[in-house]
Amino acid sequence: MVYITFTDFADAGSASFYYLDQSSISTGYRAAPEVFYFEPQKLWYLVYQNGNAAYSTNADITDPSGWTAPKTFYSSEPAAITAARGSNAWVDMWVICDTDSCYLFSSDDNGQLFRSSTSVADFPSGMGEPVVALEDSQYALFEASNVYSVGDGTYLLIVEAIGNDGNRYFRSWTSDSIDGTWTGLADTESNPFAKSTNVVFDGDAWTKSISHGEMVRTHVDQTLSISPCNLQYLYQGLDPTATGDYNTLPWSLGLLTQTNSAC
Repeated sequence: MVYITFTDFADAGSASFYYLDQSSISTGYRAAPEVFYFEPQKLWYLVYQNGNAAYSTNADITDPSGWTAPKTFYSSEPAAITAARGSNAWVDMWVICDTDSCYLFSSDDNGQLFRSSTSVADFPSGMGEPVVALEDSQYALFEASNVYSVGDGTYLLIVEAIGNDGNRYFRSWTSDSIDGTWTGLADTESNPFAKSTNVVFDGDAWTKSISHGEMVRTHVDQTLSISPCNLQYLYQGLDPTATGDYNTLPWSLGLLTQTNSAC
């Protein structure tokens, strides 16, 4: 994993890389990071995958060398995950909290989105056994889930899917509670949350995949609160002609900006 910092997205491409294996996170498999400020402990949390559901903490987000050594939410992969994923992988951990509980979402690349929880007081300890929060066919509910609070007690869930054309895109759902029932919002390939077919590019369309990312947030605490009026989403895409193994593809970062706000 790599850390960069900049004051404007126009400067992102020239920002210096700080590889996080230089911190106490150390070397090895670490991927798919999420960052938030856990206000009760006055600590930043970096949640990621390392074969388990892992996290590191840091008192100062501006100091990339300050991340602690990895700890995991579970001593080993939970039995429910192992049974569901088959030969696929347990990936893409995501944490969001409400007033009482903190929830860990994760995917199995096999059509199941899992959710587990612990109390805010006990976090990060005490994470319970995962349960299925949402399920569909393998590629329709693939990986890279994000959950956000959008106000008025409403939560937004987006999950990456793989389309009939082989390109990646996002579907979306809403719920009135993090552990509640998810109702489709823009949740089909013909009516997606974000896909190359409903994105207007600034210049040439450099990608046909809208893939794994995170909302730009000004409210940075564990509630992951965002405004539905001016969404921006940092994502990964790639040259449509690129071929090869997923891990060797030349993924690049892009920024989606909402233009059809009803606010």
